[in-house]
Amino acid sequence: MNNKSKYISFTFAFFLTLWGCDQASTPEQVVSEQQKQNDTTTTAEASKNERTKTIVFFGNSLTAGYGLEPDQAFPALIQERIDSLGLPYKAVNAGLSGETSAGGKSRIDWLLKQPIDVFVLELGANDGLRGIDPASTYDNLGTIIDKVREKNPDAEIILAGMQMPPSMGQSYTQEFEQVFTRLTKDKDVTLIPFLLEGVAGDRALNQGDGIHPTIEGQRILAENVWTVLEPILMAKRAS
Repeated sequence: MNNKSKYISFTFAFFLTLWGCDQASTPEQVVSEQQKQNDTTTTAEASKNERTKTIVFFGNSLTAGYGLEPDQAFPALIQERIDSLGLPYKAVNAGLSGETSAGGKSRIDWLLKQPIDVFVLELGANDGLRGIDPASTYDNLGTIIDKVREKNPDAEIILAGMQMPPSMGQSYTQEFEQVFTRLTKDKDVTLIPFLLEGVAGDRALNQGDGIHPTIEGQRILAENVWTVLEPILMAKRAS
């Protein structure tokens, strides 16, 4: 092949390549691909910048998971559900065995050093078992709620309701139960009607002391909490 033929062949191949490139990427396709890249970048940046929100479970041995491993207590089980749904929340177990409402009132200031987005208040059971005046329990829980709201005005507050066994006397058990229903109205919080629903009084679901839930009992507690908590988290995500 002479030089002229080689030149013609090269020129033809060159323009054929250019034509193929033009066919593979039209202007509309280039714009579309660029838009996809921009959308992907925007989504990634939004996800990166989204702050992981905090759910604090503030309670006593029921929250702490007395007699069990930390990952068997209901706050950890709630975290598993949160993770499975890809929600940007971190569950903090702030349960302390033996805690009373008065103890919680003294302890809450330390927790309020960090932002709280959802606050689940589970205290009062030890007050009832000790026969403490329900009026005192009402005041202490009310103060805790007020302090949380003062530091975190937009926080969702959930109150875990509690009941006493009949052995405490009819008058006392009724007055005690009303502490939680009154607080729900007076402080405008969301109520879990009875945290131990389906667990209290069932020997198979409680440890040897008859008070603290077993692993299976904690799963039921998690379900009782999640029934109230899930709609709140979903509503926040939607908004």
